Amino acid sequence: MEGRLSSVKEPLQRLLSQVEARQDELVALLERLVRFKTPAPPARNTEEAQRFIASFLQEKDFEVHMWDVYPGDPNVVGIRKGAASDQYKSLILNGHIDVAEVSDDEPWEQDPFIPFVRDGVIVGRGVSDMKGGLAGALFAIQLLHEAGIRLPGDLTFQSVIGEEVGEAGTLECCKRGFTADFAVVVDTSDLHIQGQGGVITGWITVKSRQTFHDATRKRMIHAGGGLLGASAIEKMMKVQQGLQELERHWAVMKSYPGYAPGTNTINPAVIEGGRHAAFIADECRLWITVHFYPNETYEQVTREIEEHIGYVASADLWLRENPPQFEWGGSSMIEDRGEIFPSLEVDPDHPGTRALIHAHEEIFKEQAVVDVSPTVTDGGWFGDAGIPAAIYGPGNLSNAHAVNEGLSVEQLIQFTKVILQFIYDWGHTRK
Repeated sequence: MEGRLSSVKEPLQRLLSQVEARQDELVALLERLVRFKTPAPPARNTEEAQRFIASFLQEKDFEVHMWDVYPGDPNVVGIRKGAASDQYKSLILNGHIDVAEVSDDEPWEQDPFIPFVRDGVIVGRGVSDMKGGLAGALFAIQLLHEAGIRLPGDLTFQSVIGEEVGEAGTLECCKRGFTADFAVVVDTSDLHIQGQGGVITGWITVKSRQTFHDATRKRMIHAGGGLLGASAIEKMMKVQQGLQELERHWAVMKSYPGYAPGTNTINPAVIEGGRHAAFIADECRLWITVHFYPNETYEQVTREIEEHIGYVASADLWLRENPPQFEWGGSSMIEDRGEIFPSLEVDPDHPGTRALIHAHEEIFKEQAVVDVSPTVTDGGWFGDAGIPAAIYGPGNLSNAHAVNEGLSVEQLIQFTKVILQFIYDWGHTRK
């Protein structure tokens, strides 16, 4: 048995040694991806990059699906059917091709889309978040193809759009029925195996049923005035106080391993209200961002908020008659000023997680870190779709979205080795 196992592993060992020997090709692939200018916003600029990835996958015998999520922003999904799909585990590798926006006044050393390497670090927009992860996974696929290795299990590669602006290209893949026994989102995690909390945005609207001239204000606030009217702006202050009370309650009553107390927050981000100085404000809208824990859903936390604000409104004579209205989520921060990032809990005992831990520890010869991301990725959409998943990629959050964004070439190499070993091992795991 041991002899047979070692013979299976021999091709993998040869490929792992090639990652180091051919690191210049790996870095060149990442540089090629960075040169495609795909910041979001403005977005609608990924087609050229996605066509490159589609062609790359087609050359590696993947069946490629490409469709526009928005004009100029297509998703790419490549599928390499396994030699024994019905008997062996399937895998999705997922990453987003869009990168953080770049302002004209940012002090980059040179054009952020002309990458360069210095002192073992590659610099350019998106190297950490997250074209480094895409490049490493694609290079692993290339090495498997060149070696003539066809996995027994199916391998799917997804290059999606819109993550930076909440456009959920990954959700669109799930809606089309692309699935697997396990998924890895190769996003920024500093090579930790991670789950994540979730985020949802929402609009709370306080609106009067009629309008009033500002000269009628004295009749609204004095005893015997006889006019049941109010400023929507002032009533929104009561709503905001209620949100703060709930946020403090959450900080005391809720917790999750790996997160500091109070990580679950309700941020009042934008307020809009009133129409003219001669009117009592008849409408006010508050845009909030809600962060919640991996063991919560966005449906759950929005219900809690609506219920709590309902109690606040019921204690106010005017809000009782003009209750706050709620709009949650959205499909794009650009298109409809809203977004959802579902949470993701990683099961450390799931065979996919264990295989990823094993691959990491084989390469690094040290214990893998399984924890939670302080930010959000598309990983939650897999959990939402019932696909077990984890986040695992090169780069760290201090570099993500940063001026002179950098990624260690050594970490890129090590990530590529781990993901190569994991693809190989998982693709050879029986169902």
